[in-house]
Amino acid sequence: MQRGCGEGAYFADHTRGSTMNVSEIKTFCCHDGASKYFIVKVETDSGISGLGEVGIGNWGGAIDQAVKHLGEVLIGEDPFAIERHWQRMFRGGFFPADKVYGCAISAIDIALWDIKGKALNLPVYRLLGGPVRDKVVCYVHAQGRDLDELVVNCRTHVTDGWKFLRWHLTPRGGDDGVLDPIQAVPEAVRQMAAVRDAVGEEPQLCLDVHTRLDTAHTIDLCRRLEPYHPFFIEDPLRSENPASYRTLARHVRLPIAAGEQWTSKWAFREVIEEELINYARIDLCIVGGLTEALKIAHWCETHYIDIVPHNPLGPVSAAAGVALCMATTNVGVQEMPRAPGTFANDLFPQQILFEDGYARCRDVPGLGVEFDEAVAEAHPAPLNGWLPQLRRPDGAFTNW
Repeated sequence: MQRGCGEGAYFADHTRGSTMNVSEIKTFCCHDGASKYFIVKVETDSGISGLGEVGIGNWGGAIDQAVKHLGEVLIGEDPFAIERHWQRMFRGGFFPADKVYGCAISAIDIALWDIKGKALNLPVYRLLGGPVRDKVVCYVHAQGRDLDELVVNCRTHVTDGWKFLRWHLTPRGGDDGVLDPIQAVPEAVRQMAAVRDAVGEEPQLCLDVHTRLDTAHTIDLCRRLEPYHPFFIEDPLRSENPASYRTLARHVRLPIAAGEQWTSKWAFREVIEEELINYARIDLCIVGGLTEALKIAHWCETHYIDIVPHNPLGPVSAAAGVALCMATTNVGVQEMPRAPGTFANDLFPQQILFEDGYARCRDVPGLGVEFDEAVAEAHPAPLNGWLPQLRRPDGAFTNW
């Protein structure tokens, strides 16, 4: 049967995608007096723009150049063709993208989803499959210079409504730049015991090893922590070799969360397929944006692995993570260092909503985050920087 002219016209008109084109990509490295934010803004010739955020702010100089480079294949293109752009950005240089380009791709990809939501007059989470939950439970960053201060801080957060608490593995004795596993392991056990005693059984406790231990010390730590029932142990090993989680999985009975340093679905392949972790710490601002994070989340679902999106950054990262969680069934908890709307309000006058330990997206088009360029330009931050440096007692360098 021949297709009529009217039908042919329909297909001709609807296979092109949107009628707008990407016109410019801007980068902003700024601060609010306490934290640094690296924001990417993708603009279109229709006046609609989208926001993304870079995952490794201290590599900003290299990532800024990567954003400019990737802009060469995006300017003049349809912003709705998100998967096509992802493939070109990730594979277009023949060599697969590394972490620098992964951060650049992530920020651009998130911004394209923001544009798509605004153009279609829908929140991003509705584009990702629609809501499977009304709100997303979050964990806060608990802090303390010593054990007593940590306990007080945790109690305060529970009083404020937080259901999940998380803190770092720290060296015994303070901030002298030395982390000795022989001291850090028993100190972590003391912290977990004291916090559990202070807040009771209901709040969920998470300990972030932050890749600071080797396999033997992590196994020792996890065995000692079993009586306190932590929700998970985060990043118990360095991330370069995912296969090392096979050894850990044979010896540890606590839930393991990992993945915040991995770029793309391929880095997650081994730990998902062999079910070596319980929680996937996907960083949307490193892994390749919402496009890649959604694939990893669905892949995790087939292995009954929940996602715990990594979010140590700002309001754009938070909005993207919560949008993913609102549209994904296998969610453990969302990282939220501070309550949205309690910081950087001059830079981000509209952020996602937060109440009683839960975040949710606004029912507005896109991600629901607004960004003030003038404020950002008035508060520039250096593109490059360094995180704190740690060493072992013998002077050897170790992970922060």
